[in-house]
Amino acid sequence: MKKGGKLIIFSAPSGSGKTTIVRHLLNKFDGLAFSVSACTRQRRSGEIDGRDYYFLDEELFKEKVQNQEFVEYEEVYPGNYYGTLKAEIDRLWDMGKHVLFDIDVEGGLNIKKEYGDKALSVFVKPASIEVLKERLHHRSTETMEQLQVRLNKAVSELKYEDQFDCILLNADLQTAFETAEKLVSDFTGLKPNDQQYLKSVV
Repeated sequence: MKKGGKLIIFSAPSGSGKTTIVRHLLNKFDGLAFSVSACTRQRRSGEIDGRDYYFLDEELFKEKVQNQEFVEYEEVYPGNYYGTLKAEIDRLWDMGKHVLFDIDVEGGLNIKKEYGDKALSVFVKPASIEVLKERLHHRSTETMEQLQVRLNKAVSELKYEDQFDCILLNADLQTAFETAEKLVSDFTGLKPNDQQYLKSVV
């Protein structure tokens, strides 16, 4: 484990925009690296194993659970398991990076519990449930039944926001980007690779 390596956890109900925010941060900070989760769900069009997820079959996933290879894992949806491999965090710390997570609400809380002050947990809050529903509908990647499961889970997850270190309201994306950048800078000491920003804080 690299000394000084930190974890920045972005969690939210599905459709809140956390993935967009995390991708923005990865482009802004050279010192961040993305923690790739393992999952058992089917790969979607354009997804690449090892970049988007480590795609495992259920048998292998459960074998890794038995071997205590996960920091956290859960059955997020019926038959769909997601988890964070300890080896993934160690791999990124060995590269001298701070680790950035785009993860389910319960998983985010579990990582925070495990790593304490070395981790910053951020809850990305949608402007409203209506906005959340609209974003999920626009994805068109699931059946109506699957969509309803996601919506029900999202409503439930909104109740956990107070358990996070901070809440990031995603009502305006540019504002959310700027707030997320400040959170990362304050927690890690990193500065965005953006000259205009650097001049403004000198």
